[in-house]
Amino acid sequence: MNGSEASVPRSPWLLTYAAAVFAFLYLPIVVLIVYSFNGEGVGGFPPHDLTLGWYRILFGDGAIWESVFNSLEVATAAIVISLAFGVPAALALDRANFPGKALFRRLVLLPLILPGIITGLSLLMLFDLTSLKLSLLTITLGHGTALISVATTEVFAGLQKLDRSQEEASLDLGANYWQTFWRVTVPNLKLPIIGAALLIFTLSMDEIAVSFFLIGRDNTLPLEIWGRLRRGITPEINAISAVIFVFSLIAILFWYRLRTGSEQDLSLSQELVATAVE
Repeated sequence: MNGSEASVPRSPWLLTYAAAVFAFLYLPIVVLIVYSFNGEGVGGFPPHDLTLGWYRILFGDGAIWESVFNSLEVATAAIVISLAFGVPAALALDRANFPGKALFRRLVLLPLILPGIITGLSLLMLFDLTSLKLSLLTITLGHGTALISVATTEVFAGLQKLDRSQEEASLDLGANYWQTFWRVTVPNLKLPIIGAALLIFTLSMDEIAVSFFLIGRDNTLPLEIWGRLRRGITPEINAISAVIFVFSLIAILFWYRLRTGSEQDLSLSQELVATAVE
């Protein structure tokens, strides 16, 4: 066995460091979930008298669930707005050459690095000038505007990996550009578009800085939780946080399975093409 094949000894310090990093990242989440079942509330260690009572209180809390549905409505609309503007922007950056393209790229990606407080305050001033009353509509427009850059970035990355030969073959076989776009380009961009949608949904559900400036009478979930935290932490907040964590975990697993299946389909199609060529 040569040196390149020899196994590299594992350092116990490296394993300890890795365990410490994972504990720092995930131990607070574990504590939060455990305390959502604590019969004595947020106090008392170790937790005992485990109960589902806080979840029963949660599912009977109308204000919490109203804010959840508001957030779902805003996040869904933000996906539509962001993709409607982000996909054409990504196509323009990848396929077109026009004066000011470098400046356009920077302006499209600027919301990614701007603090949310700047975006929220600037949109508040814009809506005030247009006399648009603050409501869920203003929050939706704010989230959609702030997250266009996320859609653009994700779809642009997918376009960079796209095999253009399929589009060229479609055009050579008589399809026009619109037919090629809808029947070839969009299906090949399915994974980046779904990934962008999931990311936009997650960021919109979690957004508080922009929402704080644009909120009307209807709360979103982060602002509802923030308002209750001002009166102290309650196990009911731990319970809704645990529900959000489980939902996020399901979304991650869904995305991983979708990506794995797409990669398997891609490798299979490549093998079929190679076999046909041979």
